Amino acid sequence: YNVTGWLEKNKDPVNESAVLVLKGSKVPLLPTIWADYITQEEAATVKKDPMMGGGGGKRKKGGSFQTVSALHRGQLTELMNILHETYPHFVRCIIPNEIKTGGIIDGPLVYNQLTCNGVLEGIRICQKGFPNRNMYSDFLQRYAVLAPHIFAEGGFMEGKQACKKVLEAIKMDTNRYQIGLNKVFFKAGTLAMLEELRDDQINRIITWLQARARGMEQKRRFWTMYRAKHATRILKANIRAWFRLKNDWWIKLFQLLKPQLTGSKAEEYLKETSDKLEVEEKKYEKTIKQREALQQKLNDLESETKDIKNRLETEQAVMQNAEEHVGNLLKEKAELDAQAQEVEEHLEDVADQNRHLESKKIKAEMEREELQREIETITLKLTKREKEKQEVEDKLRAMIEEVAVNDELLSKLTREKKKLDELNAQTLDDLQSEEDKVQNLTKLKVKLEQTLDDLEDNLEHEKKIRGDVDRVKRKLENDVKNTLDLVSETERYKVEQEEKLKKREFEINALHAKVEDEASLAQQLQKKVKELQGRIEELEEELETERAARAKLERQRSELTRELEDIGEKLEESSGATVAQVEQNKKREAELQKVRRELEEATISHEAATVSLRKKHNDTVADLTEQVDGLLRVKAKLEKEKNTLRVEVDDLASTMEQATKNKVQAEKANKQLEEHLADANAKVEENQRLLQDLSSLKQKLTSEHNDLQRQLEESEATSNQLSRTKSMLTQQMEEVKRQLEEETKSKNTLLHHLRAIQTDCDNLRESLEEEQEGKSEIQRNLTKANAEVAAWRSKYETDAIQ
Repeated sequence: YNVTGWLEKNKDPVNESAVLVLKGSKVPLLPTIWADYITQEEAATVKKDPMMGGGGGKRKKGGSFQTVSALHRGQLTELMNILHETYPHFVRCIIPNEIKTGGIIDGPLVYNQLTCNGVLEGIRICQKGFPNRNMYSDFLQRYAVLAPHIFAEGGFMEGKQACKKVLEAIKMDTNRYQIGLNKVFFKAGTLAMLEELRDDQINRIITWLQARARGMEQKRRFWTMYRAKHATRILKANIRAWFRLKNDWWIKLFQLLKPQLTGSKAEEYLKETSDKLEVEEKKYEKTIKQREALQQKLNDLESETKDIKNRLETEQAVMQNAEEHVGNLLKEKAELDAQAQEVEEHLEDVADQNRHLESKKIKAEMEREELQREIETITLKLTKREKEKQEVEDKLRAMIEEVAVNDELLSKLTREKKKLDELNAQTLDDLQSEEDKVQNLTKLKVKLEQTLDDLEDNLEHEKKIRGDVDRVKRKLENDVKNTLDLVSETERYKVEQEEKLKKREFEINALHAKVEDEASLAQQLQKKVKELQGRIEELEEELETERAARAKLERQRSELTRELEDIGEKLEESSGATVAQVEQNKKREAELQKVRRELEEATISHEAATVSLRKKHNDTVADLTEQVDGLLRVKAKLEKEKNTLRVEVDDLASTMEQATKNKVQAEKANKQLEEHLADANAKVEENQRLLQDLSSLKQKLTSEHNDLQRQLEESEATSNQLSRTKSMLTQQMEEVKRQLEEETKSKNTLLHHLRAIQTDCDNLRESLEEEQEGKSEIQRNLTKANAEVAAWRSKYETDAIQ
């Protein structure tokens, strides 16, 4: 549509004659709708009759310009309001043909209407987009059965990854779906394909389960029948043999003589003795080999003992020489220790003097700090007094101005003025005393500066200490960094474990819900089983009634057959009867055949009913057993998964506890390192203060230092020489000690080894004697067994000949 000038073109007035007709309607709604609209005739009457319009002939604007477009606009606004308040469903009406007859569809006409309506465009947009979407959890819950091998391991898997693997496993076209952050999106018709695949998979699983269950049931029935048949054959054969041999005198004689016959056991005895003989011969050969090996070991050990004795003699001579050398070295060491002790005492005296000077310096610094604090308090007091003085002067000015008005307060103000003057004088006195103190402090400050200048000489010595402290500080900082890294790693591990624990808890809750659903389903099935059992009992009762009826019919049938036979006999006896009797007999035979047919039909129907009832009963029992077995398997599987999840939750809890313990330990170590660092910083600060103090003492101790330096150099030279000799002697002494320890250890080991060899020799001799005795006993047993074998053989031959 062209929008330009649309309102002007469509601004047509309403047909006034139609409006007049609607206004004159008897329906009360129509006149109220058109009440505001004034036609030209009504406007003319208003002009003519000033009583009606108010003398000006003015007409209303709204009604005369009520155009069709305005009405349409009002109706559209109402329609849009209704649409916004509801959820509309659009219906497309399509004309199948233009000849207005049923069953005929004009393809191009329908296609043109669908194109103009926008239906085809909507379908095209829907096919290009992904209108269907599912959350990962919902998709996996419904379609995980399509790829069960992915979840066979039982481990945790992200929802996105699991959905992707399921779709790849079923070989879904990648153009028909897209993986999002929280949902999986499908094109139109894809969900229908997935539902068909799911139905096919479920049908396959159910048919497989039914086939396996029915196969197992048939196998079980077959094996029971086969075992029963086999057992009956064996029982028949045994019973027939028993009846055949029950009265046989030879069998009775054999049973009486069998306990007294021993010839049959001769071969068993011979076999047992031959087996024992072979075992004893093997033992004898084994003992001979062991004896030879032990004899060889004994010879080797005797040679080793001789070598050890020779080595012990040589080492004892070396040890005596080493002990003499050690005695000489110990004497030299005692002399060097005395000299080193003298030098250390001298060094301790010098260190005491340094400590005394340091303590003096610390006391002077403390006094200086106290004086500075006193000066600061005095200055604060002075400022406070000046402020008070200023305030008092302001008050005095105000009071002088108010003297004329407040004469009564004059005496009070004078008294206050006197008090303030006294306070001022007192403050001046305090100020004078504080100034004296300041002078004294300046003198002390000069003295302290002199002492500080004296202590600057010892700065170089303290710089070395400061370097050592800096190294310790750097080392502690590195330790702190390492501990902080360890703490961050433990916290990260803790967060990961907490996330895993949350996931496991979610899985456990899902499994709990699943178990509850399965339990409710099992209860329902149990109820169904009970109902079916009741139905089975009812059917069995009906079957029993049918059987009773069938037995009754059988009895009636037997009675009728007997009557028939009696009648036949009577007919044979009365063969010369009249024609009327023959006709009567024919009627009776016809009735009898009719009764027989009815009886056979009734028996056939009863048999068919019983067979169908049995079949139904067996089918219902089989289905119920299959359902119960399936539920029990599902329940066992769920319990197993529950137990595994419980074990994993316990493992995660233990790992969490271990992580928290590690974190606490790391925090403790961090705190300890921070305390060490603070102590090190405090020590550094103290050392810095000491450096400053010692720098002031440096000038004072220069003269003493020079003298002591010369003495120290001499003593250091002597101490270095003594330390070198001492280190050499200590090394020699340690080497000698090591040699002695090694020799003593080797001596002890050799002695132990010798004793062990002697004990082994004794044991071997004893075992050799025992083996010889055993060998002789075996030979005696062998000769005895041969004699018994010969006796049994002769006895067996005599019994056989008899």
